[in-house]
Amino acid sequence: MPSKRRLRWAAVPVGIASVALLSGCTTSQLHGFLPGFVDDGTPATNHTDMVAGLWVNSWIVLLAVGVITWGLMLWAVIAYRRRKGQSGLPVQLRYNMPVEIFYTVVPLILVVGFFAFTARDQNILETQYDDPEVSITAYGKQWAWDFQYNGEREDNSDAVYSMGVQANATEDGYDLDDVPTLYLPVNKTVQIELRSRDVIHSFWIIDFLYKKDMYLGRENFWSFTPTREGTYEGKCAELCGEYHSAMLFNVKVVSEAEYEDYLDSLRAAGDVGDISDLSRLQNLSTGTEGNE
Repeated sequence: MPSKRRLRWAAVPVGIASVALLSGCTTSQLHGFLPGFVDDGTPATNHTDMVAGLWVNSWIVLLAVGVITWGLMLWAVIAYRRRKGQSGLPVQLRYNMPVEIFYTVVPLILVVGFFAFTARDQNILETQYDDPEVSITAYGKQWAWDFQYNGEREDNSDAVYSMGVQANATEDGYDLDDVPTLYLPVNKTVQIELRSRDVIHSFWIIDFLYKKDMYLGRENFWSFTPTREGTYEGKCAELCGEYHSAMLFNVKVVSEAEYEDYLDSLRAAGDVGDISDLSRLQNLSTGTEGNE
């Protein structure tokens, strides 16, 4: 009894210390040092918090498994070490049925659990909006980005667009001032259609904690809602050629009024129409026919 009481009293300061330690964590620490959050905890999109939660909780479970495993290994090393005066190998055990069952059931539970939670979150991430408030087509090309803000006409003749060039290299990396910029209105449902003009690319907005591949001749979609205004960095996450590292872009999440002003500026510049027919495959085909 006295020993149990001592253990209970010892657990009290440990619990208090744990609570104090966790309460002192910053938002970044509580989200596993992942990008996409500011000091007040506001996520970049409606899905960012969910992705971070899956990541952090998975690492907590894995860390607990690791601590238990390391503890059992250390205990076995100490408990079954060769004592003074002993020689030869220690007593060899063939098997222990409870331990064998434990080592089989626990990993199975972990694998099924990780799969279930991942599949649940992936299903939410991959669910597309039926009627998004904003429809955009992003084109990946070696080695830059084109963004088309789709209009209401079926042939997209009323769409507006911006066409980008690859980032310029500097002594400190790349100049991000002149890279293509994607504008998004805050708190509006957005669906981005992802297309490639040549090889496989991957559309990655770092703070949004998600990326999707872009294939030539195949449509891919991503739906989400930006929830915090700001400027975010994006890049291609698939090795796509010599200047892959220069395939950068910015994302500006702005108010609805600023978003509409930006679209008006594109119309005023004459950047109106559908730019879907500029794939390299078509250009190469046309060039071949001309040579013939």
